[in-house]
Amino acid sequence: MTALTPTTIPVPAPAPVRRTRSGPWQAFVETVAARTPATRDRALDAYRALATLGVVTGHWLVGALVAQPDGTLRIASPLRDLGALAPASWVLQMLGLFFLVGGHSAVSSLARSSERGEPYAGWLRRRFARLTRPVLAATALSAGCLAVLGAVGVPEGTLRTWVVLLVQPFWFVAVYALLTMLTGYAVAADRRWGGWAALPLLAFVAAGDLARYGPWSDAMPGWIGMVNLVPGWLFAYQLGVSWSRGRLGRPVAWLLLVGGASLFALLLLVFHYPASMVGVPGAARSNAHPPSLLVPALAAFQSGAALLLHGPVTRLMRRPGLWAGVAAVNLAAMTIFCWHQVPMVLVSLAGKSAIGAVPGLTTSPDQLSWVLARLAWLPVMAVVLVAVVAVTRRFEAPLGLRAPLARVVAAVVTAAAVGFFVTLH
Repeated sequence: MTALTPTTIPVPAPAPVRRTRSGPWQAFVETVAARTPATRDRALDAYRALATLGVVTGHWLVGALVAQPDGTLRIASPLRDLGALAPASWVLQMLGLFFLVGGHSAVSSLARSSERGEPYAGWLRRRFARLTRPVLAATALSAGCLAVLGAVGVPEGTLRTWVVLLVQPFWFVAVYALLTMLTGYAVAADRRWGGWAALPLLAFVAAGDLARYGPWSDAMPGWIGMVNLVPGWLFAYQLGVSWSRGRLGRPVAWLLLVGGASLFALLLLVFHYPASMVGVPGAARSNAHPPSLLVPALAAFQSGAALLLHGPVTRLMRRPGLWAGVAAVNLAAMTIFCWHQVPMVLVSLAGKSAIGAVPGLTTSPDQLSWVLARLAWLPVMAVVLVAVVAVTRRFEAPLGLRAPLARVVAAVVTAAAVGFFVTLH
């Protein structure tokens, strides 16, 4: 027998090493997956992201900046001439869903704060800081941008339009802060009435609508509709609080879904409420400011759907790429909200400067062709928004200053920016 030498031993060829390219997005996906606790309720984040993007898309579709003969850009709305588009606002107006998630997350956050021994006032301060930092950043940076644009010759009327679109969404921040202050009340109401705690709020809004639209409306003061401001938006927030406390099972979810849809249809078809969920220029009535009974009706439907779909959405969020996208939106939700009108201004301003009357951008939104053209512009605005958020996202984090100094800086910057805005008027 011949001995085998090393040269006669059959050695298999080494398998080729596969090198996978891990780009920035894949690295982000892996980081998010590694840092997400197993106990995280991903469906809530998905609902918050959906509501945020719904508001952004809705504003981009119902807002137009029309070029005027004097060269300025003025705000117009396709809903004024294209009333058939109003049902789109039923889908895109998701503030009820946003407040539902807000109430749910507030209870969880308050419970963790109480476990640490933190007083209620301290918890509120932290919540308010997260709300106000992006607003202050948007105010200060926009003032700087407006000053530069004014110096290079952008018409003053266009600058005023920017200010209006910038400040317009801030009402939501004020309402959300007010509802956050009422978290203690919402928890106490849930302890007393359980899942029915939101029902008195619905009745209050109905009474407010009766006062401003009923037989005695002529005898009512003009401000009477403002009584609906808190209960109209607190309705969904209260449902979120009860949901977090385990009060809303599937029977209640079905009741919200069917009851909300039925009330919504009744108000539209029998009581002839305006069809649009957002304000329409020149309209005698608005469902949004202050909220009419149509707002909690839609919020009830959205809340019922969110409850019933919680399981399927949770399973869907186990997909790493999809979950990373949802996480990205949530990480910058307030920044997105504060800045989402600016891309519309920048893209419209660039289009007017380069071409003039751009279909779907700076032309009058009175034809269906404008809507189709605007849909083609949405990806461009989305890219600009991503770039803006990438720059401004850092302002959601604490500044690293001591509290007294941070307050002084915030006060000075805000006062200077507001003073500049006032000069435009």
